[in-house]
Amino acid sequence: MTFNEGARMDSGRVSVGGGGGGGGLGGKFAMGGGAGGLIVLVLALLLGGDPGSLLGGLSGAADPSAQSPGASLEGCETGADANRDVDCRVVFTVGSLDSVWGQELGAQTGTDYIPPEVVLFSGAVNTGCGNATSEVGPFYCPADSTAYFDTSFFQLLVDRFGSSAGPLAQEYVVAHEVGHHIQNQLGDIGRAQTDPRGADSAAVRTELQADCYAGVWAHYADTLPGPDGGPPFLNTLTDTDIQDALSAASSVGDDRIQQSAGGRVNPEGWTHGSSEQRQKWFVTGYRTGQVDACDTYSARDLNSPPALR
Repeated sequence: MTFNEGARMDSGRVSVGGGGGGGGLGGKFAMGGGAGGLIVLVLALLLGGDPGSLLGGLSGAADPSAQSPGASLEGCETGADANRDVDCRVVFTVGSLDSVWGQELGAQTGTDYIPPEVVLFSGAVNTGCGNATSEVGPFYCPADSTAYFDTSFFQLLVDRFGSSAGPLAQEYVVAHEVGHHIQNQLGDIGRAQTDPRGADSAAVRTELQADCYAGVWAHYADTLPGPDGGPPFLNTLTDTDIQDALSAASSVGDDRIQQSAGGRVNPEGWTHGSSEQRQKWFVTGYRTGQVDACDTYSARDLNSPPALR
């Protein structure tokens, strides 16, 4: 168990089945931290195709009739519910993230935390960045400040990429996408588009920073009080919990995805960073609890975060 069974929150914090604006991408873009989007991107690069054609789920081209209403969030009232049900686990992870960033973002950066919208969906969903399908994996849309999750992705991480099935592996994915929201608030998220591919690219640095922000959340998640001074959302994290998160981070490394797709490791096509890098930047945030320690853009060596030297 990860969540404090006595923790409580309003399940209405997370919406179900859709949201955001419609239409095509235009100048908009979405940040995907999941293996789903990486899979189609890597396959396109390996096969010499157009990644945009495979990512039609974020181009406004999805069939609206494919959208399904998603799972009900009824019964997501306590931490005990979050420990037994994956959808409730997302709801309570969002509550924990709100609690941590609501206290730490302003204190550390002077920028007040504005909670993102969060949507659970199944199959397809309409967003401010266009229509998206589950194949894209979890993603954050800056245009509508919303993180989108199809929780079937968590099982894909286990079955295809060998991730741990532990709760913190799933919570890491949620924290990573909310990390993109933190980047959006701090004005950094657009950097990924200026240099979108390569081992040392701004895109990789942007994804590694979101991993680091997920680690910052984990640093505080089991100690900071919940709403109205209640207990922390999470019980004290164990070494096993942290290994679960590191397992998930490793499973969505570019090198791991490329190998699983049957190709060679090609750093020139990277968009998210290697498995080792993703783990190291998560650990950086977890050990320090400091936003400043997550400055991947200034790091000279992404394989050696300054805080871990």
